[in-house]
Formats: sequence, structure tokens, C-alpha cells
Amino acid sequence: MSTATVDANGINRKRLFVGACIALFPTAFSFALLGGILGQLKTEFILTNASIGMIGGAVLWGMALSLIFVAPFLEKVGLKAAATGAFFSHLIGVSVVLSAYFVAGSPSGYWVLFLGAIVMGVGNGLIEAAGNPMTAALYPERKTVKLNHFHAFFPGGMVVGALLGFAMSQIGDIGFVNLGHWTIHIAVMYIPIIIYGVMLLPMKFPKTETAEAGVPVKEVLLYTLTHPIVLLLIVIKMVTLSLELGPMRWIPDVLENAGMHGMLVFAWLTGLMAVLRLFAAPFVERLAPTGLLFCAAVLTGVGLILFSVFESGMVKLLFAATVFAFGVAFFFPTMVGLMSERFPKAGSVGIVLMIGAGMGVSGTMQGQMGVVADSYMPDALDEQRTVAILERVDEQFPRYLSQAEQASGDVDELAELGYLPADVETVIERNEIALNHYREEGELDGPLTGNALRAVLDSNIPEAAELREEAGAVLRPADNYGGRMAFRWVAPIALIVAAFFAGMFIYDRKRGGYRAVKLERGEAGTGGA
Repeated sequence: MSTATVDANGINRKRLFVGACIALFPTAFSFALLGGILGQLKTEFILTNASIGMIGGAVLWGMALSLIFVAPFLEKVGLKAAATGAFFSHLIGVSVVLSAYFVAGSPSGYWVLFLGAIVMGVGNGLIEAAGNPMTAALYPERKTVKLNHFHAFFPGGMVVGALLGFAMSQIGDIGFVNLGHWTIHIAVMYIPIIIYGVMLLPMKFPKTETAEAGVPVKEVLLYTLTHPIVLLLIVIKMVTLSLELGPMRWIPDVLENAGMHGMLVFAWLTGLMAVLRLFAAPFVERLAPTGLLFCAAVLTGVGLILFSVFESGMVKLLFAATVFAFGVAFFFPTMVGLMSERFPKAGSVGIVLMIGAGMGVSGTMQGQMGVVADSYMPDALDEQRTVAILERVDEQFPRYLSQAEQASGDVDELAELGYLPADVETVIERNEIALNHYREEGELDGPLTGNALRAVLDSNIPEAAELREEAGAVLRPADNYGGRMAFRWVAPIALIVAAFFAGMFIYDRKRGGYRAVKLERGEAGTGGA
């Protein structure tokens, strides 16, 4: 190791930062690659749609839980312990998911997949817990800029993961190896895990800023949990992360329902986010973090309005994605930078609590957008055609349930059949509720009808292929319309965020401009900002 790259404290700043950036690739891959193989898992493990949804959500739950529970102890255990925990969690999580291959078709297969996804999520959370405060400690004079650089590797990794997954699926078999199989997609994650482990684990890590300044852990916790602006920033982070992750979860689906290339727009959006974060320095220097966050909120709201207006047209949709990307690209890293620069005494606790709370709440926005979308569905549904589909399901699906129940004692026969009794029961139950509501009220209910049609569409029953196609033809335009209306309803929330940061920006201007607060050694007992 060249001594020129090591500072007086024995810290190799460049290697630690690059290693932390690479460590975001497993997180990005766990979203991009895992999301792309859920259909394979459903078929191979004979899982219901609800079970698949639980496995996909487990990654986020593990991430949020690890962030929230590690925050109070991070100052005590240190950044290297968190990075080490991330490495072993990623390594074990991927290995557990892969081990499920040997119990495919068994009831235990679901639990192995679920456990592996949770552990992978813990690794994702721990690398956030280590990487954010470490970046702030490594670059105390350029926190916001370097945090933007650090977080460029998440959307960048998602683009790489999505393209890699697509390429492997298209290539298919090479000799006796099927690159499109889910096990290969998951095994690819070992590559960045091993690389960042080799780069980070042998190295000496810096102390957090509060530890370097000698601020007791108890005082850090008390300051973080009682300072009104720190708490308000944590709440605002919940909103901004929801504005980022909520709509991003829906954008591909809404566009696909309009017959557009939703993933192409998504790839453009995430790729642009990565580039913007890498070149964030001019924006930060010209606007200051508060001004940049104000602009980000305005552009996010405008982008959502554009998505609600543009039903089709690739050029128009790419323009909407560009405006939206210019907004949400700067939310995550710049808010972390603002917390670290203006309230350094909150230390790693403030940063990690901010991210953990944001992750925990962001899923709520996705659910609420779904509620809004469903409420608008009846306005776009062909009533006569929809009712005819529900009545056909009512007639045909009891027969499919009987076939599945007869095969339920034979794993091979069930695998050949391709569906479980529970899958058919779900379709029948949801269809009956939607149809009964229509018969009693004389009108379609958005959520009930949407759930019934989606259950048909996702049933994967070969004999019902024509009915599934008909359900999709009715459902997709309605889902597109409902999704676009959800974007319109969410957009004004960005104005609340814009007003908050406009207030901070104006306050700073009156005081002579934005100033980062430097936490000096021996500041225990003093305020941070």
C-alpha cells in the first residue's frame, strides 16, 4: 500500500470511499435482479402472489429494521463493525437464497427465500449505516458533494443490474449453464460483495465526527431526539424518500399499462439520477444544499404532474422522466449532507435514523398511491365488458379449484399443473366480492374490481389464458389512468417540501448565506447549529 494515500491517522481515504461505493452495488442488485426473478420463483417454488410479494418486501423490511436498530449503537461500535456486519449479512443472505434451490417445491422453500431476503436487506441497511457517516467523516469540507457521489452508485447499480439481468435472460444457455435461471442472477451478487469486502475489511476506518470530537454517545442521542429541526428533518426525509421511491415503484407499471416501454423510461430515469449525483458539485456550490433541495422539490412536483398528463409518446415521457430525475436525484444525498453539515452533533445517529425512518415510511406512499389509483379505476373501466369477465370467472374457476385440490397431495402433479388451490381460491374470493358489490349497488367498485381482475391476470392457469388476456385488456387502460391520477394527487406534497426548504434558504440568506457547522473537539455540552 502506498503511504502517499494514507493520512496521518492511517486512513486510506480514497480506498475506503471507493469500497463503500462498490458496496452499494449489492443493494442495487437486490432491487434490480431480485425484482426480475420473482416470476421464476413463483413457478419453481409453487408460490402464491402474496408469498412472492412478501419475499420482495422482505429486502426493504430488513433494510429499515437494521438502520433503525443500529442507529443508537453505531457511535459505540464504530463504522468498521457496521461495514463488517454488512459484508457478512450480504454474503450469508445471498447464500441462504441460493440454498433454497435444494428445497424447491417444498413448503420450507418459501421460508428459506424469505429469510435470505431479510438477511440481504440487513446487509443493505448496514452498509448505509456505515457508508453515510464514513463519507461525512472522510470529507468534512465537502460532505454534501461527496454524499451525492456516494449515492450515485445506487441508481447506477440498478441500471447495471437491470441491464445485466436482461442480457443474461436473453443469452440463456451457455453449455450446461442457463444464465437466465434465477440462481445465476442471485449468484452474480457475490462479485461486488467480495470486491468491497477485500477493499474495506482490512482497512482502518475513521471515527465518526462526534466520536472524534469527544461527544458522549448519551449526549448525541439526547441532542438528536430533542432538537426540533433535527426531528423535523427526519420527518421531511420520510416525505422526500416517499416522493422518490413511491412514484418510482409505479412509473414502469403505469407506462407498461399504456403499452409503452416502462423499463426503458425507468432506466433513463435512474441512469440520469446517477449522472446528476456524480456531477452535483456545481449545483451544491451555486445553490447551497437548502436552495438545491427547494429546486429539487419543485422539479419533483412538476415531473409528477407531467407523468399524470402524458399518457403516451416516448419523447414526452422521457421529458417527464428527465424533469422528475432532476428533482429526486438530489433528495437523498443532499438531505443527509444537510443533516451532517448543519447538525453535526446529531452524528451518525441522526443520519441513520433519518434514512431508516424514511425507508420505513416510504412503503406507505406506495400503498396510498395504489388506493388513489384504484379509486379512479371505475372512470376508465368498460362496465359491460368488465361484468362479463367477472361472470365468466364465476362460472369457470370452481372447476380449476377442483383440479388443484385433487392434485394437492402430489408435488410433481402440482408443478405440472402450475398453480395451487390457494391461487384459485384467491381469484374466486375476490371475484365474488367484486361481482356481489356490482349486483347489489349497480356500479363497479374500483379497489374490489381491480383486485378481482388482477387475481385473474396473475392466476397463470393455462386453461384460462383467453380469459386472462381479456382481463388484461380491460384492466391495463384503467390501471394506467388510475396511476396517472395518483401521480397528480401526490405532486402537491412536493410543494410542502419546497416551502420548508425555501424557508431555510431565506433564513440562511438573512444570516449571510449557508454555513456548515464544524464540530470541534471538546464541544460536548454545546449545540450543533
